[in-house]
Amino acid sequence: MLPLFLLAMAAAAAPADVPPAMTGVEAAGLRQLLTIRKVYVDRLTGGETAAQMRDILISSLAESKLFILTENADKADVTLRGAAEDLVFTDVHTSNDSVNARANIGSGKSANQRPVSAGVGLGESESEHSSERRHEAIAAVRLVNKDGDVIWSTTQESLGAKFRGASADVSDKITAKLKEDFERARRLR
Repeated sequence: MLPLFLLAMAAAAAPADVPPAMTGVEAAGLRQLLTIRKVYVDRLTGGETAAQMRDILISSLAESKLFILTENADKADVTLRGAAEDLVFTDVHTSNDSVNARANIGSGKSANQRPVSAGVGLGESESEHSSERRHEAIAAVRLVNKDGDVIWSTTQESLGAKFRGASADVSDKITAKLKEDFERARRLR
């Protein structure tokens, strides 16, 4: 009974926010984040909206104040590369439901009887059509050092936020993930 009590006490005394175990490669990548001073954001591949997404991402990263953003790739410590897409489309749903029942009775003609005929018909039909305008954005980005090694990456997507569009929301999610990983790197020291 005493060993169980001691185990329970040890578990209660352990810090609740212990980070999960990380690999040596992950820790090395996080440590490299702390060496970044200047970042060049390369053109993003993707559809027509990728250039706009790049500008929104630059703005979001600049607000983070994690590092200096430069338009000169040669002066940068790392390059942010990736792909982005911002789509506006109409989602159309159509459904039809029908229930029908028929019954008929008939009689043939004979010399002593009159022809008999009867019929019953029931039917119900329901159709529904809806269309909804949707907006979604997705971006997959990575930080690449001068040796060509990927030191950090993330993929984020959004259907839009309450007070901002999908592209701005994706950019903010990328920046938030980068800030989170910078904090994790600082705790490694």
